[in-house]
Amino acid sequence: MYKMSNNPTSKFQDVPWKHRFFSSMIGFAVNFSRRSDGTINRYIMNLFDFKAPPSQQPFDGVKTSDTVVDATRNLYFRLFLPSLNQDDDVPIIVYFHGGGFAYLSASSIPCDDFCRRLCKKTGAVIISVNYRLAPEHKYPSQYGDGFDVLKFIDDNANAKNLPLNVNLKQCFIAGDSAGGNLAHHVAVKACEYGLRNVKLIGLIAIQPFFGGEERTESETRIVDAPMISVKGTDWLWKAFLPEGSDRNHPACNVFGPKSVDDISRLKFPATMVVVGGFDPMHDWQIRLSNGIPKYYELNRCISKWLG
Repeated sequence: MYKMSNNPTSKFQDVPWKHRFFSSMIGFAVNFSRRSDGTINRYIMNLFDFKAPPSQQPFDGVKTSDTVVDATRNLYFRLFLPSLNQDDDVPIIVYFHGGGFAYLSASSIPCDDFCRRLCKKTGAVIISVNYRLAPEHKYPSQYGDGFDVLKFIDDNANAKNLPLNVNLKQCFIAGDSAGGNLAHHVAVKACEYGLRNVKLIGLIAIQPFFGGEERTESETRIVDAPMISVKGTDWLWKAFLPEGSDRNHPACNVFGPKSVDDISRLKFPATMVVVGGFDPMHDWQIRLSNGIPKYYELNRCISKWLG
């Protein structure tokens, strides 16, 4: 299923000022740091990508810490724990940040702030994955990093860094933008692999980043969206996909002519796709929703934990 804004033509000015401020700064940095040769000026980008350190002392009701999975590729996750939650069977949400596979990190302030609010609002334990970025690391590096973190959690179910009351059988996988794409593909890989201790019961894709060679109506119509443009998404896909690939690559167009995954054969988790009303990828997000079998609808699974 998909959920769509009641006012899809709402303007950027309706968004809270703090989000507008960071979005504007990141949008400026992305455009200014992107080079015509397909590389990114990381020095310029880092000037605008402010970081939040982990906080062992509760901040806004949430404690955070970082756990290294593989130092050689800077693969780690930031753990968000509700400081006052004493309930049993606390669910866990494995979250992938957005940024077109090429920008931001688990410690970037907008990502840290979102996961902190998600932890506080839901009472769930949040694991925010820091994965490698394109174009320095192309497909499938990000998918491998995401799955390796999930497998690390599965292999270390009794590790001291996870609270005793966390229920790995109540695990959601989630992400926004490129993170929503990551969540989908990592979920497919996890279903094929067969985890022992972690059970994926829900996938939450927030304005997921998908596309194809075809130009959809929303890509043609929505030309003044904040932070994102069709020209920009084309650049990001070229930076991420293998050399010589087009946007019908199955990483981008999951139900397109080159699709290789048939999720109907898998015990795929119940899925919710959040569609952006003012997002050029709007039509691709609806296609993703329509391509997921209806019996994977998430309402019944998500209502208890996320309202």
